[in-house]
Amino acid sequence: MTEPAPIAAEDDAQGHAPRSPSDLFWSFSALAMQGFGGVLAVAQRMLCEQKRWLSKQQYLELLSLGQVLPGPNVCNLSLMVGDRWFGLRGAFAALAGMMLFPLVLVLLLAALYGEFASHPAVAGALRGMGAVSAGMVIGSALRLARPLRHSALGLPMVLALGGACFVAIALLRWPLGYVLPGLGIVACVLAWKRLGDSSP
Repeated sequence: MTEPAPIAAEDDAQGHAPRSPSDLFWSFSALAMQGFGGVLAVAQRMLCEQKRWLSKQQYLELLSLGQVLPGPNVCNLSLMVGDRWFGLRGAFAALAGMMLFPLVLVLLLAALYGEFASHPAVAGALRGMGAVSAGMVIGSALRLARPLRHSALGLPMVLALGGACFVAIALLRWPLGYVLPGLGIVACVLAWKRLGDSSP
Protein backbone atom coordinates (compact mmCIF):
# COMPACT_ATOMS: atom_id res chain seq x y z
CA MET A 1 0.00 0.00 0.00
CA THR A 2 1.41 3.38 -0.97
CA GLU A 3 2.14 6.03 1.60
CA PRO A 4 -0.02 9.19 1.44
CA ALA A 5 2.00 12.08 0.13
CA PRO A 6 2.76 14.96 2.48
CA ILE A 7 0.47 17.93 2.15
CA ALA A 8 1.87 20.56 -0.14
CA ALA A 9 2.91 23.87 1.35
CA GLU A 10 0.18 25.75 -0.47
CA ASP A 11 -2.46 23.53 1.12
CA ASP A 12 -1.37 24.53 4.60
CA ALA A 13 -2.28 27.96 5.94
CA GLN A 14 1.16 28.34 7.53
CA GLY A 15 3.25 26.84 4.69
CA HIS A 16 5.17 24.46 6.96
CA ALA A 17 5.06 20.69 7.34
CA PRO A 18 6.95 18.06 9.36
CA ARG A 19 10.03 16.75 7.57
CA SER A 20 9.35 13.08 8.37
CA PRO A 21 7.51 10.79 10.79
CA SER A 22 10.56 10.93 13.05
CA ASP A 23 10.19 14.73 13.15
CA LEU A 24 6.62 14.16 14.37
CA PHE A 25 7.81 11.63 16.97
CA TRP A 26 10.48 13.87 18.51
CA SER A 27 8.34 17.01 18.35
CA PHE A 28 5.44 15.33 20.14
CA SER A 29 7.89 13.75 22.61
CA ALA A 30 9.17 17.23 23.48
CA LEU A 31 5.58 18.46 23.75
CA ALA A 32 4.56 15.59 26.02
CA MET A 33 7.49 16.15 28.39
CA GLN A 34 6.43 19.79 28.88
CA GLY A 35 2.89 18.80 29.75
CA PHE A 36 2.85 18.66 33.51
CA GLY A 37 -0.85 19.06 34.27
CA GLY A 38 -1.78 18.70 30.59
CA VAL A 39 -0.22 19.72 27.30
CA LEU A 40 -3.02 21.90 25.92
CA ALA A 41 -1.34 24.96 27.36
CA VAL A 42 1.77 24.36 25.23
CA ALA A 43 0.35 22.39 22.28
CA GLN A 44 -1.00 25.48 20.51
CA ARG A 45 2.29 27.32 20.95
CA MET A 46 4.29 24.44 19.50
CA LEU A 47 1.98 23.50 16.62
CA CYS A 48 0.88 27.01 15.58
CA GLU A 49 3.70 29.36 16.58
CA GLN A 50 6.95 27.38 16.79
CA LYS A 51 6.47 24.62 14.18
CA ARG A 52 3.74 26.47 12.25
CA TRP A 53 2.27 23.16 11.12
CA LEU A 54 -1.28 24.40 11.73
CA SER A 55 -3.04 27.73 11.69
CA LYS A 56 -4.90 28.64 14.87
CA GLN A 57 -8.19 27.94 13.13
CA GLN A 58 -7.02 24.49 12.01
CA TYR A 59 -5.75 23.74 15.51
CA LEU A 60 -9.07 24.75 17.04
CA GLU A 61 -11.00 22.56 14.60
CA LEU A 62 -8.82 19.50 15.26
CA LEU A 63 -8.90 20.05 19.01
CA SER A 64 -12.69 20.38 18.97
CA LEU A 65 -12.97 17.11 17.09
CA GLY A 66 -10.48 15.45 19.45
CA GLN A 67 -12.54 16.51 22.46
CA VAL A 68 -15.76 14.90 21.29
CA LEU A 69 -14.09 11.61 20.28
CA PRO A 70 -13.40 8.89 22.85
CA GLY A 71 -9.99 8.97 24.48
CA PRO A 72 -7.61 11.72 25.63
CA ASN A 73 -8.10 14.81 23.48
CA VAL A 74 -4.37 15.50 23.03
CA CYS A 75 -3.74 11.91 21.91
CA ASN A 76 -6.58 12.29 19.41
CA LEU A 77 -5.03 15.56 18.27
CA SER A 78 -1.62 13.94 17.77
CA LEU A 79 -3.18 11.16 15.67
CA MET A 80 -4.95 13.67 13.42
CA VAL A 81 -1.87 15.87 13.02
CA GLY A 82 0.31 12.87 12.15
CA ASP A 83 -2.24 11.50 9.71
CA ARG A 84 -2.55 14.90 8.05
CA TRP A 85 0.89 14.61 6.45
CA PHE A 86 2.11 11.01 6.62
CA GLY A 87 -1.01 8.89 6.91
CA LEU A 88 -0.95 5.90 9.24
CA ARG A 89 2.82 6.07 9.80
CA GLY A 90 2.60 9.70 10.83
CA ALA A 91 -0.35 9.05 13.13
CA PHE A 92 1.48 6.26 14.96
CA ALA A 93 4.73 8.26 15.12
CA ALA A 94 2.97 11.27 16.68
CA LEU A 95 1.02 9.11 19.14
CA ALA A 96 4.17 7.20 20.12
CA GLY A 97 5.89 10.52 20.80
CA MET A 98 3.01 11.56 23.04
CA MET A 99 3.00 8.28 25.00
CA LEU A 100 6.46 6.70 25.23
CA PHE A 101 8.52 8.98 27.50
CA PRO A 102 5.59 10.06 29.71
CA LEU A 103 4.74 6.39 30.25
CA VAL A 104 8.26 5.63 31.45
CA LEU A 105 8.31 8.74 33.65
CA VAL A 106 4.91 8.01 35.20
CA LEU A 107 5.93 4.44 36.04
CA LEU A 108 9.05 5.73 37.80
CA LEU A 109 7.08 8.42 39.65
CA ALA A 110 4.43 5.89 40.68
CA ALA A 111 7.12 3.74 42.24
CA LEU A 112 8.52 6.76 44.13
CA TYR A 113 5.03 7.87 45.19
CA GLY A 114 4.40 4.43 46.65
CA GLU A 115 7.39 4.97 48.91
CA PHE A 116 6.70 8.57 50.00
CA ALA A 117 2.91 9.03 49.65
CA SER A 118 2.37 9.41 53.39
CA HIS A 119 4.91 12.24 53.73
CA PRO A 120 3.11 15.58 54.45
CA ALA A 121 5.31 17.56 52.04
CA VAL A 122 4.41 15.26 49.15
CA ALA A 123 0.67 15.52 49.86
CA GLY A 124 0.88 19.33 50.10
CA ALA A 125 2.84 19.60 46.84
CA LEU A 126 0.25 17.56 44.97
CA ARG A 127 -2.59 19.73 46.28
CA GLY A 128 -0.74 22.85 45.21
CA MET A 129 -0.32 21.54 41.67
CA GLY A 130 -4.11 21.59 41.28
CA ALA A 131 -4.08 25.40 41.16
CA VAL A 132 -1.27 25.37 38.59
CA SER A 133 -3.16 22.91 36.38
CA ALA A 134 -6.33 25.02 36.56
CA GLY A 135 -4.37 28.12 35.56
CA MET A 136 -2.87 26.32 32.57
CA VAL A 137 -6.30 25.22 31.34
CA ILE A 138 -7.76 28.73 31.75
CA GLY A 139 -4.79 30.28 29.93
CA SER A 140 -5.17 27.83 27.05
CA ALA A 141 -8.90 28.53 26.81
CA LEU A 142 -8.30 32.28 26.61
CA ARG A 143 -5.77 31.83 23.81
CA LEU A 144 -8.17 29.62 21.86
CA ALA A 145 -10.99 32.16 22.16
CA ARG A 146 -9.62 34.52 19.48
CA PRO A 147 -10.24 32.27 16.42
CA LEU A 148 -13.83 31.72 17.60
CA ARG A 149 -14.71 35.21 16.32
CA HIS A 150 -14.59 33.76 12.80
CA SER A 151 -16.87 30.81 13.59
CA ALA A 152 -19.83 30.19 11.30
CA LEU A 153 -22.06 30.36 14.38
CA GLY A 154 -21.10 33.93 15.22
CA LEU A 155 -19.54 35.09 18.47
CA PRO A 156 -22.81 35.50 20.47
CA MET A 157 -23.92 31.92 19.74
CA VAL A 158 -20.42 30.58 20.51
CA LEU A 159 -20.46 32.35 23.88
CA ALA A 160 -23.98 31.08 24.59
CA LEU A 161 -23.00 27.46 23.87
CA GLY A 162 -19.82 27.82 25.92
CA GLY A 163 -21.78 29.28 28.81
CA ALA A 164 -24.36 26.49 28.59
CA CYS A 165 -21.56 23.90 28.71
CA PHE A 166 -20.01 25.58 31.75
CA VAL A 167 -23.33 25.75 33.60
CA ALA A 168 -24.24 22.14 32.79
CA ILE A 169 -20.88 20.67 33.83
CA ALA A 170 -19.57 22.98 36.55
CA LEU A 171 -22.79 24.06 38.26
CA LEU A 172 -25.41 21.40 37.49
CA ARG A 173 -22.85 18.57 37.60
CA TRP A 174 -24.31 16.85 34.54
CA PRO A 175 -22.13 14.05 33.10
CA LEU A 176 -19.60 15.20 30.51
CA GLY A 177 -20.51 12.22 28.33
CA TYR A 178 -24.00 13.64 27.85
CA VAL A 179 -23.26 17.36 27.75
CA LEU A 180 -20.56 17.39 25.07
CA PRO A 181 -22.38 15.21 22.51
CA GLY A 182 -25.65 17.04 23.20
CA LEU A 183 -24.28 20.55 22.80
CA GLY A 184 -21.94 19.39 20.04
CA ILE A 185 -24.86 18.12 17.95
CA VAL A 186 -26.74 21.38 18.54
CA ALA A 187 -23.67 23.41 17.47
CA CYS A 188 -23.15 21.27 14.35
CA VAL A 189 -26.79 21.60 13.29
CA LEU A 190 -26.78 25.38 13.83
CA ALA A 191 -23.50 25.81 11.93
CA TRP A 192 -24.74 23.61 9.07
CA LYS A 193 -27.96 25.62 8.85
CA ARG A 194 -26.16 28.98 8.87
CA LEU A 195 -23.64 27.85 6.27
CA GLY A 196 -26.50 26.58 4.12
CA ASP A 197 -28.39 29.87 4.45
CA SER A 198 -25.30 31.90 3.50
CA SER A 199 -24.37 29.79 0.46
CA PRO A 200 -25.36 31.24 -2.94
